[in-house]
Amino acid sequence: MTNQDPGPGSEPVRPRSDLGRRATLRRQQLGLTREEVAARAAASPGYLQYVEESAAEPSIGFMLRLAGALDTTVAELVGGTQELPAGFGKAAAHPEVLVLSPAECRERLSTHGVGRVAMTVDDAPAIFPVNYTVADELIAYRTAPEAGPAAAAGQEVAMEVDHIDDAFSQGWSVLVVGRAHVVANAYEARRLEEHAHTAPWVGDGRHQWIAIHPTRITGRRIRVMGTRAPSTTTS
Repeated sequence: MTNQDPGPGSEPVRPRSDLGRRATLRRQQLGLTREEVAARAAASPGYLQYVEESAAEPSIGFMLRLAGALDTTVAELVGGTQELPAGFGKAAAHPEVLVLSPAECRERLSTHGVGRVAMTVDDAPAIFPVNYTVADELIAYRTAPEAGPAAAAGQEVAMEVDHIDDAFSQGWSVLVVGRAHVVANAYEARRLEEHAHTAPWVGDGRHQWIAIHPTRITGRRIRVMGTRAPSTTTS
């Protein structure tokens, strides 16, 4: 028996749930249409749309089928692993390690997201997670003048960006090395604002741009032989 669209007289559609957001993102990562996932999960496309776009409460049977259709787990879909560090899955049977070219590294960096910047603070190594953006040759992030990540200015720093896919036990990592500086030019700061993908997750008050001029970009990718790699495109 398949899950069907909510019919006339059903309760009003509620705001989108975390389950819906995770299911949509996973489907897009796999490059699958809603119709393809619905067929795999023995459900109608309309019901899958309802799950993705509202606060649906599917049965455990549908959740198991949906997780299987998306090559993931129910725990991943409902956020049960969100407090765990990435990479808790087991190694795949036939992993392959590939070296990424500079162009491939830049392609992955350009999807934007969260990276970790390593620098020296008070004569000791320090690493800070930052929301970064890419504009031409620059990689930049916003911070507050008194915050830890601001100490990167004037130093040669390293920044790592990665994506881990626990469901497939594969992913990629890109390392950028370069000198950082405070963006004091108003035109350059405005250009970075226009390219910014997200605001800092830690909130307002972080308006100082720190830019990194890469002098070296390297990367690696672990993929599983015989599987299609998820697209790096984000929604």
